[in-house]
Amino acid sequence: MSKILVTGGAGFIGSHVADGYLKEGHDVTILDNQVGRRRANLNTDVKAVELDITSPELANLFERERFDIVNHHAAQASVPLSVKDPELDARINILGGLNLLQASVRCNVKKFIFASSGGTVYGNTDQLPAVEELPFAANSPYGVSKVATELYLKVYAEQYRLAFTVLRYSNVYGPRQDPHGEAGVVAIFTEKMLAGGTPVINGDGEFFRDYVYVGDVVRANLLALTRCENEAVNIGTGIRTSTTQLFASLKALTGYSGPSKHGPPRPGDLRDSCLAVDKAKRTLGWEPRVPLEEGLQQTVKWFRSR
Repeated sequence: MSKILVTGGAGFIGSHVADGYLKEGHDVTILDNQVGRRRANLNTDVKAVELDITSPELANLFERERFDIVNHHAAQASVPLSVKDPELDARINILGGLNLLQASVRCNVKKFIFASSGGTVYGNTDQLPAVEELPFAANSPYGVSKVATELYLKVYAEQYRLAFTVLRYSNVYGPRQDPHGEAGVVAIFTEKMLAGGTPVINGDGEFFRDYVYVGDVVRANLLALTRCENEAVNIGTGIRTSTTQLFASLKALTGYSGPSKHGPPRPGDLRDSCLAVDKAKRTLGWEPRVPLEEGLQQTVKWFRSR
């Protein structure tokens, strides 16, 4: 059993990861600056600390708890907001990450697992599905912050012997995704369709993404506890789905009969993103198991139950 801190553990992905660790018998603490607002996401067995990752008080928490593993999901997660306010993005994602790394080294954390972004770190590339060996080509401040943290992790491994695993996610979707905060398109479309609203497709609908189900992401985080040391791996499906295709699938699943409308593309958004997962199979022993249609069914079911 390991003592694990999950940052961002009250959020969509982080809360599922915390649940996965609890189910395996680990001692889990979640750190989140919105514990109160996201209480519905939390397992009753999890210890919750409401604190920002940039806070100086973080050092006291690490001294007191002496974690074995840090699983870092807390982030400013909006690409458009990072374009609008790059200083805010850097303060949370880069300086907050450094605050965690410093505390981890001081308190002898054994391993640091980092949730990176497989789309934004590669930027606009013609080599799809993108492989881990591609050079970094972030085209948004959010992507730059993910790249910066990955580079810091390599330095901390070399200089301070802090082991790490980087999981570069494609577009994660599933139950608990916030249609207002983290703004995943699956959650946004599903909520709008079920409420009888009109979903807005950003751009022409031919923006392609690689959608991976949150349950598959949890398995990757479980495997990363003991595998893939000092490596970065893609966590996706290798399958491209356009916004138009996604809209049609959700329309059928929700029974939505209304129209769609198109708005302008979001600032900083990639045109096409898809991740190769061969390295994850080889080094992590992971591959996606949940097909998109099945995952969308589970997601719509959860939104209906709210």
